Amino acid sequence: MDIDQASVFLAGSILIMIGLVVIVVGIVAINNIVHKHWKSFGWKVFPDVGRFVEPTEISKTSEPSLEKKNEQRV
Repeated sequence: MDIDQASVFLAGSILIMIGLVVIVVGIVAINNIVHKHWKSFGWKVFPDVGRFVEPTEISKTSEPSLEKKNEQRV
């Protein structure tokens, strides 16, 4: 590889990275603008399931203790 090829490779690498940075910054700016003015349609693909346990069921349960029980193993 001579000096001309190396300089072209270096310049191309730098320009490609600058181009990628500009594209990423543009995507982030567009995302912020869209997010700021986005209005939800209210469509739901999955319905809200709410809570998994009813409040009356919580009062019937007891928390497990951290103390070990004295069990005899055979």
